Amino acid sequence: MRVRVMYLGMLKDFAQRESEEVQLSDGSRLGDLFAELQRRVPRLAEFRSAIALAVNQEYSDASTVLRDMDEVALLPPVSGGAGNEVEKPELPAVLIAQHASIVREPINHVSVVTALKQPEDGALAIFDGIVRNHSRGRRTLQLEYTAYEAMALQQMEQLARAALARFAVRDVRLVHRLGRLQVGESSVFIAVAAAHRAAAFDACRWLIDTLKTTVPIWKKEFFEDGAVWADGEPFPAELPRAGSATK
Repeated sequence: MRVRVMYLGMLKDFAQRESEEVQLSDGSRLGDLFAELQRRVPRLAEFRSAIALAVNQEYSDASTVLRDMDEVALLPPVSGGAGNEVEKPELPAVLIAQHASIVREPINHVSVVTALKQPEDGALAIFDGIVRNHSRGRRTLQLEYTAYEAMALQQMEQLARAALARFAVRDVRLVHRLGRLQVGESSVFIAVAAAHRAAAFDACRWLIDTLKTTVPIWKKEFFEDGAVWADGEPFPAELPRAGSATK
């Protein structure tokens, strides 16, 4: 059987390609595939305990049995969070994105807020993630965001629905921008509507902290002397890694 492998974030630099097809024996597991990929791209071994794996846009462990024409993604730690403990929401995998969106043009904050507000709301909490002009002690020229887009949108929608179930809020919106962003532009915008401010604040904080550690979006920073991938926070403990033991 053949599976399609996708290298995301900094891993595509290591592999010097974005994707490839790999021939495997029938009944092979995800751990078997990763062992083969380490032979092809030895540097993957250095990051074995940090890389998460997804099969057909779902986080999966090394024991997962692969099927012909599966899509397997290798995911380095995502663009970074606050380092707090977060929980992966347990919701259906296939969702229609009613609360989340990914865009390539500047985020229209006014449109998002106007569409969200209702007369019954007593609070609207907002997080606006902005490109700053410095990082790592150097002047930032611009950023570039890339994503495993279909999975990222699905994960964002899962987060939105989890927030609605977890907090006393009426509605939420999550918008993330991809592509090249200049200093001062918004990369991510979250708005939470609720009857009371405490729930709105709590949900907004949980959404951005969880998004930054579980959603497959990566950030590349450009400086006057070159560009580097941003250091990512480790994936939450409950998400399987490439280094997980095969059952």
